[in-house]
Amino acid sequence: MSTPYDVESGDAVHPGHPVQVDRYTVGARINHWITAISLILLALSGLALFHPSLYFLTGLFGGGQMTRTIHPWIGVVLFFSFFGMFFRFWKANLWKSEDGTWMRRIRDVIAGHEEKLPELGKYNAGQKLVFWGMSTLIIVLIGSGVVIWNAYFASYTSIEQQRIALLVHSVAAVAIICVWIVHVYAAIWVKGTISAMTRGQVTGGWAWRHHRKWFRELVSSRKSGTRGTPAE
Repeated sequence: MSTPYDVESGDAVHPGHPVQVDRYTVGARINHWITAISLILLALSGLALFHPSLYFLTGLFGGGQMTRTIHPWIGVVLFFSFFGMFFRFWKANLWKSEDGTWMRRIRDVIAGHEEKLPELGKYNAGQKLVFWGMSTLIIVLIGSGVVIWNAYFASYTSIEQQRIALLVHSVAAVAIICVWIVHVYAAIWVKGTISAMTRGQVTGGWAWRHHRKWFRELVSSRKSGTRGTPAE
């Protein structure tokens, strides 16, 4: 039996009271938090350079010149960290028919009427939109960031190209901050989501309520002895 598309390596069900479900491995959690911290530092340092009224934020990084120096290097860390996350999670974030249904029933999502929603895989449509939005925006940010990284690439671009890249970079930065805010708000709103990314586990009840299709696949995989099952 083949492993379902959204059952990732390390996903497992542990019988007990309550049932515990492994959702994220240690490696995945470290990868996530490096990405998250990098994004926060980039947002703060970028805002510090964006407008004089926010210049005081440079104090967090040792002053204006230091902020200007380390900002792009933090971007490099973000890029490679998210690159690792992308290859961990892209397959489970592929769009499925139930995701369209979930989006059409967004009022039920907001109202908490889980019984009216389709059974979902490991990630819901909102999480998938955040994932692909982040992926696209990070590519735009690193691309435009290289163009305006004068210390190393000024000789390869014209002033006009740098101006356009700076505008694109700024718009993408505002967009990714908005996506990040939505991501954090949703994680707080759905109780148990943050603990999944800190402890790596959720209860069987949480998995059944929010990601029933994924939970069924895990249980089925466990019974058939395929990848993603706990050692017995």
